Order: sequence, then C-alpha cells, then structure tokens
Amino acid sequence: MTEVTEPVTSPSPTPSPPLLRPRREPFEHGLLPIPKLIFADGAATLSSVKQKLISSDRRRVGSSEISESLGISSDDARLVLESLSAVLPSDSDPLASARTEDVDAVGAHVDDLILFLYIQSYKRLLPRSHKDSAAVADVWPSTSAFDGYLSALSPLQLVRSNSRRFMPSQADEEAHQLSYLQKHIANMLALLADPIESNDEESLVLTLERFEHLGFLIQFGERGSEGIPLSQAAPFFANSDPDMPAAPVPAGEVHEWLLQNIAASLEQTAEKVAAKENGPQNASDSDVTMVDVYPNQGKGQSSQSLSGASIQGNSRNQTFVEGISRASVVKKASDIKGSSVKVVNCHDSVVYILAPLRYATIYGCSDATIVLGAIGKAVRVEHCERVQVITAAKRICIANCRECVFFLGVNQRPLILGDNHKLKVAPYNTFYSQLEEHMTKVGVDGAVNRWDEPFVLGMVDPHDSLSHPAGVSEVQAESATYLDPDQFTSFLIPDWLGGTPNKRNPDVFKLPENYMESQKKNKTIFDNVQQALRDVQLEDNRKRELASALHAHFKDWLYASGNIRQLYCLQGD
Repeated sequence: MTEVTEPVTSPSPTPSPPLLRPRREPFEHGLLPIPKLIFADGAATLSSVKQKLISSDRRRVGSSEISESLGISSDDARLVLESLSAVLPSDSDPLASARTEDVDAVGAHVDDLILFLYIQSYKRLLPRSHKDSAAVADVWPSTSAFDGYLSALSPLQLVRSNSRRFMPSQADEEAHQLSYLQKHIANMLALLADPIESNDEESLVLTLERFEHLGFLIQFGERGSEGIPLSQAAPFFANSDPDMPAAPVPAGEVHEWLLQNIAASLEQTAEKVAAKENGPQNASDSDVTMVDVYPNQGKGQSSQSLSGASIQGNSRNQTFVEGISRASVVKKASDIKGSSVKVVNCHDSVVYILAPLRYATIYGCSDATIVLGAIGKAVRVEHCERVQVITAAKRICIANCRECVFFLGVNQRPLILGDNHKLKVAPYNTFYSQLEEHMTKVGVDGAVNRWDEPFVLGMVDPHDSLSHPAGVSEVQAESATYLDPDQFTSFLIPDWLGGTPNKRNPDVFKLPENYMESQKKNKTIFDNVQQALRDVQLEDNRKRELASALHAHFKDWLYASGNIRQLYCLQGD
C-alpha cells in the first residue's frame, strides 16, 4: 500500500506588531514660546494646576479657567485653547471641530490640556552644523540672538549647498520625540492616573478613558497608515466589551508596556538613520520618490534640480515638495498623499498646492511664491526670506522670516514669533475653482478673516535647543505691517482645475474697503491708459518704438517685482 504524504508547507510569517510612533503635530504646531507655560518641574506643577482645573468637577475648561490657573493673560489663554484645538488627534473632540468663535464656549478637556502643557518643556532637535560656514557667514543680518548658529539655516545657504544634510530628517526628529516620551512618559501617566486605596496603600490606576488621552502624543501603525485606536493596541484594554466598562489597569503595568514599545520603535528608527547615513551621500528617505516638476521650466533651469533636488513623497501621510529652483510645481488634491505637506528648500520658484489639507509647513525657502489651498488646522512658515505666501487657513504661525509678504484668509490671529524683519500682511488675493469646496471640506470659514490682527510673542523661542544671552527671552518680536493698498494686486492662478475662471477673491474672503477702492482706482487708471494708447495718433514707426519701450519696461518690472516667476508655468500654455 502506497503511503500518501502531505506536502510540506512553511508556516506563514507572523505579521510584526504595529510600532508605536509619536504624533508629530503637537511637536511641530503646538509649542508656544510663553515662559509661564514652561515649568522646571512639570509633573509637580501640573498636578497642582490640574487640581485647580477640576475643582468644579468639570472636565472641560475655557480660557478664563486656564488664565486663572496658570497666571497668564486672557489673550495667552485663548491662544492655548486655539493651539490645542489645532493639534488634537481627532475631530470627534468638540474642541477640534469647533468654529473659532465657539472655541472658548466648548473648552478643552482637562487631560488633553495637561498633556499639551507638559510638552511645552520639549526642546526641538538641534540642527546639524554646516561644513561650509564661511561661505554663508554674511547671509543673515547680524541683529539676532540666533546669529552665529541660525545663519546655517539661511535659505541662501540652503540653495548653495543644495542639500538638507544639516537639517534633521524625519527619522531624526522621530527618534528625538521618542526619546523625550521615553524620559517623561511616567510623569504623564501619573498626571492622567487616578489614585486608589489598595492594601492600605495608595496606588495609581488608569481607566480606559484616561489611557486613550495618550493618543494626543502617540499612535500605533505602520508607516503611511492612519494608525489603529490606542485602546486596541494595548493588550490590557483590547477587545473590551463596549457595554461594560473595562477595569482600570495599574499605572506601572501601562508604563512598562509603553517603555517596551518605545524601545522597539527607537531601535528601528536608529537602524533607519544608520542605513541612511551609511548610504549614498544624497540618499533620501526610503519612502521619498521623485516629483514631477511642472513641465514648463524657466529659462536657465539647471539639470541638477531635475535630477535629484526636486523631490516629493509620502512619509507617514506627509507629502514633501523639496529643492525646487527656478521652476514651477503644481500639486492638485490627487497628487497629495496624506493630510500634511512640507515645502522645503525651494528658491526663485512658484509652488502651487491646490488641495484641502490639515497641516502645512514652509521651511527654508527664498525668493519664491507659495500658494497653499485650504489648510484646516495650521500652517507654519519658518526661516524664509523674500517669500510670498498665499493661503486660506484656520491658523498660521510665522517664525524667523525676513522680508516676506503674507496674503491671508485666516480664521485666527496670525501668530508671529522669533526673530523676524520687515514682514507684511495683506488680505487674501486669489481664487481657484475648487477653493470653496476645499475650504468647506477642512472647515475654513470664508466669513472670518483676521489677517490684520497679528499676535506677537517673544523674540527667542525657548523650544529651540540653542543657548541665548540672559534676559533676551523677554525681548518683543518684531510685528508685521500692513501691505499698502496701492501695492495690493490679485494673484491669478491658471485654470488647471476647470470651473469658473472669472470668479475672484471677493466671493471668498471679503476685501476691506480700502483695498477694494485701491483695486477700483488701479483698474480705472489701467482703462484710461489703455484707451489713451488706442486713441493716440502715431506713425507706424513711432507705434513700434512705443510698443518696444512698453515691452522693455514691462520686462524690467517683471524681474524687479519677482513676478517673472509666475510665467514659469505659463510658457507652454
């Protein structure tokens, strides 16, 4: 009798558990340089603050309670609320989805607020020194407490080096944030936990509800995913019966489990950083791919920017547009991966991000025009020089910028901090066919525009890992001035998306009267000049001379004003 043998099959590999990752948004968009929010002993001080906040048995508090418990002004307390609302992990929290005028009435959950206040002690990762410091020693004006170090972050240096080797990578920043959590997670758990009496001793336990507030700072999931619910990742709360409250868990058990997961994530991140540093000098993160630069390049476009400097990719739901030089890039919603975009190291270019997003960062750019679509949470513009930024957003933070102009449709006061010089703000000045749809999708209100109410904080940001002269933290930052209405013009976006090309800014954000009158006056002057040119009686050769002179002056104006960049994307139209 023949023996039948079963085929040997190798067992399917066990999927690796999801990794713990820090949420980048609180660290990138939620830090405020308000000295009274940065505590030397965060756990002890915040424990006392929490007791004050919950003394009325309320779990949600408004700006008046925040102002009283922290000893800060009502304006600063309101800023705390607005900043927290911008970095909450889910719009299911009523504060995250509240309209700007309702933020104070809705209030912040005390547990989220305490974690938000705790991370105000976080210091950002120190930038790497640049090897060729002598080549850029004269880039920034020597008027800042940052001089001698932040000159290394100048946009002009960035374009010369054509590299971000001295800038922290995403992996570097993630490792830095993980290390911070590793050091402080025990204190954070103690602030969230409830005391109970057990065997005549007091111990701390965490309920499922309190534990889930850690989702403000951490998430579980593979790179590129939205993550899984925090309670489902934890073995002590996973598969809990929704109809029966889960039993509280000892805080020590939660702490041990979190430390194990943080250590595993740090190990993987360290391997990634090591692999990158040991690889080719110009290697980018493994999840970054080449960008499609808009095909009509400006004259003089270098082949270098087409062969590696212009990149874009997805890093944990974040899209990069990087290294664009003397070119134009158009990104529509279908081109964007994730809910966040970073525009980095772009120079003498025009960048269009015509999409609805949650977050946007513009860093280290110079002599560029950057148009952001609707940004529902926060925009941050940092270390830029001679850049025009046009955005419709819930809020914007501007830090350490020079000679930039911001055309804003913003629902909250523009936040200005750090060492800034010659900034100008103006009302929103453009339109594209899907703008209103995008604004509705992310919750930007076209009826509210606070572009002309800048909120100015201190010159030095205590979150930067830099040493500063004593007392300089109290120096007031330079505010922004209003753009002269006579210099205000509408910015026309080519009709790439289809729709109604003649619809303009007043239909989205209403122009202030003085800017509207200036627009009408300029149009009248233009019409009069145009009619005078039609009516003038000249011989053919004189007409040709006049046309040649007008063309020459127009060309000079294009270059002098920087508007020549707007033609990069139109040359093939």
